Amino acid sequence: MYSDKSNKGFPAAALVLIAAVIIAFAVYFASTFASRDLPEESAAAIRNAIRRSALQCYAVEGIYPPTLEYLEENYGLQVNTRDYYIRYDIFASNIAPQITVTGK
Repeated sequence: MYSDKSNKGFPAAALVLIAAVIIAFAVYFASTFASRDLPEESAAAIRNAIRRSALQCYAVEGIYPPTLEYLEENYGLQVNTRDYYIRYDIFASNIAPQITVTGK
């Protein structure tokens, strides 16, 4: 007996379409959740870069840098002051500075 199997392609196409829609939603939600923590992670990266530069200065010169500008001029540090407030407080040249980075 002969049977026509040409209708079996439609369910496969529907499954591919449904899978594509599910993947699109998964990518959208993953990117939304990933970008939610981006400002905090960027602030932490800036804080760590400043801390590493200050430690490098201490290792080379024997003192912590007096200002953030000193690190920028002498150690090539570049920070995003347009999008972040950076507070660099130093108490003494032999005590590590307090570094605070917050978004604007």
